[in-house]
Amino acid sequence: MGRTVEILTGKAELCRSIMGALPDWFSEPEVIEASAEAVEDLPVFGYVEADVVTAMIALKPHLPGAVEIALIATRPEYHGHGAGRHLVDAAERFAHQSGARLLTVKTLAPRGRDEPQFEATRRFYDRNGFVRAEVFAKLWHEDHPCLFMVKPLAGKQPSETAL
Repeated sequence: MGRTVEILTGKAELCRSIMGALPDWFSEPEVIEASAEAVEDLPVFGYVEADVVTAMIALKPHLPGAVEIALIATRPEYHGHGAGRHLVDAAERFAHQSGARLLTVKTLAPRGRDEPQFEATRRFYDRNGFVRAEVFAKLWHEDHPCLFMVKPLAGKQPSETAL
């Protein structure tokens, strides 16, 4: 059984290691390096099985209302073991503790070609309660349309102030 831990040091190296093992998702070295640099300044959690960090999630707070999953990735040999679900749970806890009401993520939108790895990613988010909110055709690049997904977080809603 694994456990979720906060990663405080070695974030960039962990990011390079996991993303580098996933060429079907992350094939451009400059994307991996930019991600590795970005996660250094973000809250990062890892899922640990048998003393190996098998998966990671980096969160980007957009407070007060939202926390974005900036990166989530699992080593390929651990796909399907539940690490991603546990990390989304950790992201939700972090968001709740931050006072956020939404958890968001950006992923590759369908492009009309056979890309089973990205369809699996979108289904993962669907299963974990995310809603496909909007496609931004040129946010990243015209060949990489962005699908913006949102998960409303349960919990106390702010009380409305009467005018």
